[in-house]
Amino acid sequence: MAKTALVTGAGSGIGRAVAAALAAEGYTLALTGRRAAALEETALACPGALALPADISDPAAVKQLFARIKDSFGRLDLLFNNAGATARPAPLEELSFAEWQAVIGVNLTGAFLCAQEALRLMKAQTNPHGGRIINNGSVSAHVPRPNSAPYTATKHALTGLTKSLALDGRAFDITCGQIDIGNAETPLTAGMAAGVPQADGRNAAEPTFPARDVARAVVYMASLPPDANVLFMTVMANKMPFVGRG
Repeated sequence: MAKTALVTGAGSGIGRAVAAALAAEGYTLALTGRRAAALEETALACPGALALPADISDPAAVKQLFARIKDSFGRLDLLFNNAGATARPAPLEELSFAEWQAVIGVNLTGAFLCAQEALRLMKAQTNPHGGRIINNGSVSAHVPRPNSAPYTATKHALTGLTKSLALDGRAFDITCGQIDIGNAETPLTAGMAAGVPQADGRNAAEPTFPARDVARAVVYMASLPPDANVLFMTVMANKMPFVGRG
């Protein structure tokens, strides 16, 4: 029986790369995100995939999304909580409450709502019981970039959610791990070659690496049996300023 997976933020970048890699491994996919046209483009590379546009920060929309998954597939083996949003780079005191809430809504509340519905499905399903959740944490779960407080706060919080899910899922054969990604090559990192702000005030170019290598890592995490788990994995451009002093 083919395994089923939900990829959030599947319309581009890491979400699209992971969806294609999972499809190549035989997964049946549900793809969600806010942009219907982009999801349909991803679905073209994933035979049998369902494109299900949704705002994952909206509890009603998430319930409807998971109801469609249950009706269509009957089960869910993997949730890749990948959808993410950022605020404009600005000093904290200049950000509006709406800007803060928008990032919290997608990155943290959205991950919580999707995990909540996934747990309900995974606890109830049999043959096999349980399932797996993989959260996209980012290296910002460890260290911030300048003027990135909303994004950084959500990614640190996601680490706590990952640990809680990993603990609370044990009795139900539900595993949870987190992949922390640094400078994967996506539309969001296109400007890194021209220079991005550094902690010491400089602008400096940073290297990137192909998103397909992130997808390979997610596929590996997803391939493990229920009695094994990658709790945390960092996949990054080898020469990016992250470890040491830069």
